[in-house]
Amino acid sequence: MITISNLVKRFGEKVAVNIDSYVVNAGEMIGLVGNNGAGKTTLFRLILDLLKADNGNVCIDETDVSKSEDWKRKVGAFIDESFLIDYLTPEEYFYFIGKIYGLSKQEVDERLKPFEQLMSGEILGQKKYIRSFSMGNKQKIGIISAMINHPEILILDEPFNFLDPTSQTVIKHVLKKYHEEHQAIVIISSHNLNHTVDICPRIALMEHGLIIRDLNNENNSAEKELEDYFDARIEEEQPEMEKADVVLEEKVEEITEEVTESE
Repeated sequence: MITISNLVKRFGEKVAVNIDSYVVNAGEMIGLVGNNGAGKTTLFRLILDLLKADNGNVCIDETDVSKSEDWKRKVGAFIDESFLIDYLTPEEYFYFIGKIYGLSKQEVDERLKPFEQLMSGEILGQKKYIRSFSMGNKQKIGIISAMINHPEILILDEPFNFLDPTSQTVIKHVLKKYHEEHQAIVIISSHNLNHTVDICPRIALMEHGLIIRDLNNENNSAEKELEDYFDARIEEEQPEMEKADVVLEEKVEEITEEVTESE
């Protein structure tokens, strides 16, 4: 279980996260959605104790993540490529992660087998360092490394980023199967509403650091509400966007006239 209480994180005057109370129960699969700057990645970093909260706390099974490291063996996460050790090959990196969790090379090899379709022959045996792989393959390496230890809690930030459509579909199946087989907490953030709604029975909608809606998504029931919300936001922002376009056009005309007069 993950329990968030009175959690606040500020960057200067900007409040990036402000969550009074939120509970993720054992075995839940949750999609975290919201526009850029909503606070999704900051929330993940607070849960993983990669950022210090200004107020409140996050507890994993009643352990405050900022006061103990006992919870870390239960958690697998991939936020971005900074999590990777890019001067290793994928094999070296997977074995390194496995060693941290007391896994032998044989055990790591066995745990890589379910990811063969995702790797599609492009990850293992390439004889090159992680830094030389494409962004899509780095993403795959990061996701796989987060899952090797069979974590009770899996946290992935934008797992569909940089992946081609086939790989996105494979990732959906991999995550859903993992959740079902291990009864793990799985939390993903994504801008892709379709993928998120397809696999997550619970959706948390973030805006300006707040979780403004906590939606039950049985049988994709949250899809319409989410689409309506984001459509409404576009309509609200449209006048400001049009105003900005007018100002930009006027500025361009002004500069053009100045250049013409100077000639």
